[in-house]
Amino acid sequence: MNAILHRQQATARRQATAEPARTDGLDAIKPLPIWVFAFEGVLGAAYDICHVWHVAWVAIVAIAALNGALGLTVLRRRMKLVKAMLKNGRTRWIAFGLIALRGGLHLALAAAGADVTAPAAHLALAALMGAMTVTLLWFDQRITFRALGLATG
Repeated sequence: MNAILHRQQATARRQATAEPARTDGLDAIKPLPIWVFAFEGVLGAAYDICHVWHVAWVAIVAIAALNGALGLTVLRRRMKLVKAMLKNGRTRWIAFGLIALRGGLHLALAAAGADVTAPAAHLALAALMGAMTVTLLWFDQRITFRALGLATG
C-alpha cells in the first residue's frame, strides 16, 4: 500500500512541475531525417559533379524533383519546421556561406597554381561540399529545435 501511495505522489509531483502544453502546434513536429539533408548535399555538390560527368545534370534535376515531391508528400507534416528553418537568417547564411566557400576555394586553389581541373579533384570537392552541406543543415536543425524549445529525440 505504501508503494502505491509513493508512486501516486511521485506522479502528482511530476505533473505539477511539468511544462504547460504548447499552444503553437510545434510540439508535434519531429526532426527531419538525415536523408533529407543528403538530397541537399547532392545539390551542394552538383557543380563539381557536373564538371566530372557532363550529363549528370539530368540526374541532379531528377534528385531535385524527388526532393520536392517528398517534401510535398511524405514530409508534409513537417512543413512548419522547414518554414521555421527557411525564415531563420542562420539557414540563409549557411546557404550563402557554402556558395562563397565554393567560389573562394576555387579562386584560392587557382591563385596557388592548383586549379581544379582533374576529375579526382572535382570529386573530392564534391564530397567535401556534400558533407559540409549535410552537416551544417543538420546542425542548423538542431539549433532551431533548441531555440524553439523542442526535443530532438
